Amino acid sequence: MSRVIGGTDADEALVEGCRNGDRKAFATLVARYQRPIYNAAYRVLANADDASEVTQIVFLRVVEKLADYDPQYKFFSWIYRIAINESIDLLRHGRREEPLDDGIDLPDPTGLGPEQQVLGRELSERIQRVLMSMKVEDRVVITLRHFSELSYREIAEILGTEEKTVKSRLFEARRRMGELLADLHTR
Repeated sequence: MSRVIGGTDADEALVEGCRNGDRKAFATLVARYQRPIYNAAYRVLANADDASEVTQIVFLRVVEKLADYDPQYKFFSWIYRIAINESIDLLRHGRREEPLDDGIDLPDPTGLGPEQQVLGRELSERIQRVLMSMKVEDRVVITLRHFSELSYREIAEILGTEEKTVKSRLFEARRRMGELLADLHTR
């Protein structure tokens, strides 16, 4: 998973263009953030259709609330916060989690023999199942840190909390995940 490309200055210019009715600027923001938003939503929701729905909702919210965006904060922090909130809202309103589709966003262990590929895939699927069995709050911090590759500061901005709180939540989430995967250490 790679970080979102595009700096604050580029985002600010695009946001300003959107505020002035520039459809190309909005299309550029969508192109820049659609995949990272989808991936974050998918990791929280464990359902491709729900992640697509959240991604669409996020961009509708961006259009609706762009006038409220405060450029003091990074745009990607603002849009990720919308995505996480929408994902959590969808979970809370009774959407049931469905099994992950085979092959979506799982690491591809290329260059390995058939046996290693199978073991790698099984391990990836096991880790994903464990992640999906965890509390949403744990999933969110793990997703933002390890799949979206955001810094503690960026996660704090998205979640509206302090960096030390993010570090503490992530530490605890990793500990719980480690307990759920403890049997892997004995193999």
